[in-house]
Amino acid sequence: MRYLFALRLACLSTGLALVGPALAQQPARPATTPSARPATPPAKAPAKAGVTAAGKTPTPATKPAAATTTPAKAATPAAKVMAPAAKPVTPAPPRPQGPPLPANLGSTDFNTRYKNGKTLIGQARYDLALQELEPLTAPGNKFGRAPEAAYLYAVAAAKATKWPEAEQMLNLLRSEYPQWPNLPEAFFLQGQVSFEQGDFDNALRVLAQLPPDRLTTERENMKAVYLPRIKDKPAFQKLLQTYPQEAALGRAYAGKLANGGWYTDADKPQLDQLITQFALDRTRYTPRPQAQRKSTYNIGVLLPFEFNDPSWETRRKNQFVTDLYAGLRLAQDSLQREGRPVQLFAYDTGADTLQLKQVLALPELAGMDMLIGPVYKSGARILARYAQQRQILCVNPLSQDADLVLDNPWHYLYEPSTATQARQAAQFAFTRLGGPRTAVVLHEDTKDETAFGLAYKQAYEALGGRVLQLRRINSDVDESLSTGFAGLDLKSVGHLVVASDAKKAGPYTFGIMKAQEARVPLITYASWLDNSRVGLYQLDARDVYFVHSKFLDRTNPGVRRFRQLYLQRQKLPPSVFAFTGFELLYYFGSQLHQYGPAFQQNLAASGPVSGAVFQGIGYPGGTHDNQYVPITKLERLEVEVLNPVGIR
Repeated sequence: MRYLFALRLACLSTGLALVGPALAQQPARPATTPSARPATPPAKAPAKAGVTAAGKTPTPATKPAAATTTPAKAATPAAKVMAPAAKPVTPAPPRPQGPPLPANLGSTDFNTRYKNGKTLIGQARYDLALQELEPLTAPGNKFGRAPEAAYLYAVAAAKATKWPEAEQMLNLLRSEYPQWPNLPEAFFLQGQVSFEQGDFDNALRVLAQLPPDRLTTERENMKAVYLPRIKDKPAFQKLLQTYPQEAALGRAYAGKLANGGWYTDADKPQLDQLITQFALDRTRYTPRPQAQRKSTYNIGVLLPFEFNDPSWETRRKNQFVTDLYAGLRLAQDSLQREGRPVQLFAYDTGADTLQLKQVLALPELAGMDMLIGPVYKSGARILARYAQQRQILCVNPLSQDADLVLDNPWHYLYEPSTATQARQAAQFAFTRLGGPRTAVVLHEDTKDETAFGLAYKQAYEALGGRVLQLRRINSDVDESLSTGFAGLDLKSVGHLVVASDAKKAGPYTFGIMKAQEARVPLITYASWLDNSRVGLYQLDARDVYFVHSKFLDRTNPGVRRFRQLYLQRQKLPPSVFAFTGFELLYYFGSQLHQYGPAFQQNLAASGPVSGAVFQGIGYPGGTHDNQYVPITKLERLEVEVLNPVGIR
């Protein structure tokens, strides 16, 4: 029992923080059009009229600084050279890593396998643990410790974020071994599994089946973590109708009304009733007066301009910041011409959190109607907390990390998160590719690509498909690439997914496909279009589909007009970051004028719309990262969007 309790606590802590913090939040994957590449640094930083360091009073920004340097010549598609297909490497056995594996893996002795499974969970080798434990769980095998094996299997699956597998085993445990004395442990874990899969109704129903005196504090803590993640107001109200006496649910909904931007005058009677029913502190659950619609709005831009370091190296490193800000300023001009003025107040946050904290201490920042920035993850978390405390909408311009906006109704990502890109790609594959509904998913051994792979598998299988293999690779190591493709019969697979920006991944993948004479559809990142080791004709000749969040259609009138204005202003072509700054401010500035400073519910009620320069943007259903992800394909050496806004 003590071992099971320790496992449960470890599983809960893992589930509440599945992915650890990453390093600096660097710019998103580069766009593939020559005009979208970062330009060389301008001779001047953005005009200081609108930029303040800590302690200086801001003035509205005027015009972006002119740039004087000449951009490097961009290679045209015609200049690309077809790279020869890489020869498959003979698979080599993977080198052992970490502590030694238990002896007798796959033993015919079930007690040995049970012991091995426990050891492998302790070593965080969850996939191996699943293989050891699964045969022990079948009722027909009459293993005396089958219930414990089933529970351990579910724990391993949960730690590996294989929620459907964990749920399936917990259902078996409850139905086949209803007399197991530690069944409350299984109910508790199943509550977490349901929460993680977004099935809040089932999670509350399962947790209610726990004995009143078992795991009381732990289950209340679990509810307090997961219930605020409900994004949809009608869904929350429906749960309240189903569980009117659930205190954690009532507190979470009252918090959404008071502090989450959900409150309207029509919600006052229900909020008062919740405060009375659950004895809530009225001072904590009293909504701030809603900001009135205004003729102009003030927006704080917090970026690491680093004016205190004028060195060439710093200016070049920060070129993307300069480009982003110049795009914001052009959007400001466009909004002004359309009668929707916004005032930009830009603050230099420097390269560390100390200067950011000094900026956040400025009294005038609390009076902003919206905040934009920063670009590094440590600062993003600090600004997100500030925005939530002050109830000011904050938009992160470059991050693709969904964890940043998980529990914060005042924080948005301009970009689609990595997980959203995977889900949209999986939906496209299931509905549009045809053929066998099977897939093999390979992903780099990094945080973002691991999140992509897991999200793809979960989304594709939720639709009814099947991911035959989900494997990690390290494209910098030939042995890892060969191991990743080892044993795969690509001719029998519905489609292949390779989540990798690495230069080696493309030619190696095509080499394997050529060796097997396989014509399997391939889904990968748009960065492969810029990989000089992969010929454009290779990409054109095969069914290769690109996850292409930063696609820019050079024939689009908005793109051409922006490019023309930017060239006039900056004397060099715009980078993808300049386009990003423009789209971000034009979209969210328009939302400010249409709905006022608390427009979360209005965003949630509308679907993706066409962007001013990019293909689309939208936050339906209470999501806080952009839900539109273009899927493109090369046809006759031209990139075409296969899922334009309004078509899935």
